[in-house]
This record gives sequence, C-alpha cells and structure tokens, in this order.
Amino acid sequence: MAKQDYYDILGVSKNSSKEDIKKAYKKLALKYHPDKNKGDKESEEKFKEIGEAYSVLSDDNKRSRYDQFGHEGLRGASGGGGFGGFDFGDAESIFEQFFGGAFGGGGRSRSGRPSRRKGSDLQIKIKLTLEEISKETVKKVKLKKYVSCSHCGGSGAKNPSSVTKCGTCNGSGEVKSVQRSIFGQFVNVTSCSACDGLGEIITEKCPNCSGEGRTRDDKTISIKIPPGVSEGQYITLSGEGNAGKRKGPAGDLIAIIVEEDHRYFHRDGEDIYYDLQLSVSQAALGTDLEVPVIGGKIKVKIPSGTQPGKKLLIKGKGLPVLHGYGTGDMIIRITVWIPKKLSKKSRELFEKIDTLEEIKPKATDKGFFEKVKDIFF
Repeated sequence: MAKQDYYDILGVSKNSSKEDIKKAYKKLALKYHPDKNKGDKESEEKFKEIGEAYSVLSDDNKRSRYDQFGHEGLRGASGGGGFGGFDFGDAESIFEQFFGGAFGGGGRSRSGRPSRRKGSDLQIKIKLTLEEISKETVKKVKLKKYVSCSHCGGSGAKNPSSVTKCGTCNGSGEVKSVQRSIFGQFVNVTSCSACDGLGEIITEKCPNCSGEGRTRDDKTISIKIPPGVSEGQYITLSGEGNAGKRKGPAGDLIAIIVEEDHRYFHRDGEDIYYDLQLSVSQAALGTDLEVPVIGGKIKVKIPSGTQPGKKLLIKGKGLPVLHGYGTGDMIIRITVWIPKKLSKKSRELFEKIDTLEEIKPKATDKGFFEKVKDIFF
C-alpha cells in the first residue's frame, strides 16, 4: 500500500516554511495524542504518521531528498536507511520536545521506562567517478565515531550493582511540579536533572568510558550506492551514526555524493558529452576513429564533409536512470583543429587546394566561428 504524502498528512503545502510545518504538527499532535484518545488505535496510528511526517519535513536534508525522490529517496542504499525503524516511541519523543510530557509522558517511553537519548548523526562525502556512477558501487569508509562501550555493554556502570534507582524521580526519569493560579491547577512535567531523565544513578562509573556508556573508535562501514546518483544527493544509513549515551540508540550516517571531474566526459543528467577534435582533412574526407565511452572504447564513423559543431548521437552509452529504467546517451561534439603555423610544403598544398572551386564556401555557408557560436551560444 502506497504511503500517504507527508505534506498531506500535516495539511501543509510544499512551499510551507519550517514554522508553518511546526505549527501544523503541534496542532495535530495534540489532537491525536493517544493519552487523549485512550484505546483508539486509529488515533495512535495517526499520531505515529504525524510524527514520521514531521521528522522528515522539519529536517532540511531529509526534506530535500523527499522533495526530489519521494519516499524512495529516504530509503537507505544498504537496507538500513529511511524510516523502516520508525516506531511509536520516535513520535512520542518528537512530541515531548514541544510539550515536555503534557499528557504525563515526560522522559518515558510507551513501555513506561525512561527513554534514552539518540546519538548524533554523522555526515561524510563520498567521491565517485562516472565509471562508478554507471553501475552499483560499494564504497568502504573508515569513520571515527562513538560506539557502545565493550567493557560495560553501554550501561556506563562498573558492574550491575553500581546502578541504583534515582531518588529524585524514583526511577521515573521525570519530575512533576504543580502550580496554582486563578485559572486553576497546572501540572508541569520535566526531565529529571539528577539522572538526566534516565531514572538511574551510577554509583561507580565504568573506568573505560567514564560512565558515558560509549567510547570513540575506528569503524569501517560498507556503503552500497545505486547506479545513476548525482552530485549533492544523499544516502542515509540508519543507526550508523554516533552511539547514544548509556545505551541510547545510534544516530544516522548521511553520505553526500560528490562527482569527480572526468578526463573526457561532461555530464548533463543521464547524458554525457565528449568533444572530438578532427583535423581539416579528417573532417573533409571522413574517417573511422576509436573514441572512449564509459567502461571502454568504440569505433565511430565520421562522414566526409563533417562540419564544426556537428553532434553525433551514440544511443545508450550514457548513465543509467536512478531508481528507474533506461540509460542516457553519449553526444559527440565535433571541433576542427586549424594549424596556427604551416610549413612551406603544407602552405603550398593548402594554396593549391584553395584554387579548387568545389571546396570554396558558398554565399549561404556560415563560417567556422559562426557555427560554433550557434552551437554553444
């Protein structure tokens, strides 16, 4: 079943500002929060959809990918990206960023346990040649990032007995305060500062991670890149960012595509351009030449009388369409090399050729520079 458009879910247009998107989310999240609609499964699903939509449209990078490629653009190339792992707790976490537990949620997950903070995302740039872009490519990258501490299993404690219930919040991870005014009684729920909202206090910290539950380490990650990607596009690998503190979920790794300049080709979408320089005699007489293509070489027949600025189309020798079918073309642009200096013998030959009527330009013929101007300007 096709996913509903994120803009439609929030009831905003594609050119809406971040502030408009935030306002729409707040209004809908309050309306469909499960604590306000107890036992209503439909409201719970709606609340999850709203959270998922907001998590994409409030993030500039994710919103850009979504606007370009739709839901497909959020799918990780190695099977880990996108929102395959988005669950109710994620939506609740977003809600709490705005309302601080207005319905008694505080820093707690839906299971009643205090929630763990997610680690930060990482960004890297991946350089690709056109040859690599023309096919599925796997790149291995080495990262220095936070990983779960191997000594304490991410708990941050020296041993299990070093973890005790927080006395300030009684293990709930949240602190409630009551304020009275002429309008009535208000209950404010905030994350417990004594235990950082985790509901636990460590009496003896792990000596390896100093109680953080994570350490910095070098990790090598394989990134599968689909054929046909372009400069500036992104691939998201869910859970490959920095590990969160004390068993907090890991952030994402965002790989940004960078195209390397090619020795021969210039890219335009799925098509590639190659400039072929001919001598005057090759252009006049015609010839068979070997030219490069992505991944090899082919022979091309140059007809006699080929003019400067002419384009030859080689079907199917371009780049594949990203997440689609078909391949672009290669366009060969002809230029003619005119010698700046001539030997005595060459000059005599050119002067002799110039006397022949059939090689003289007609009044309707355009000169070389006019033709080039027509092609490129």
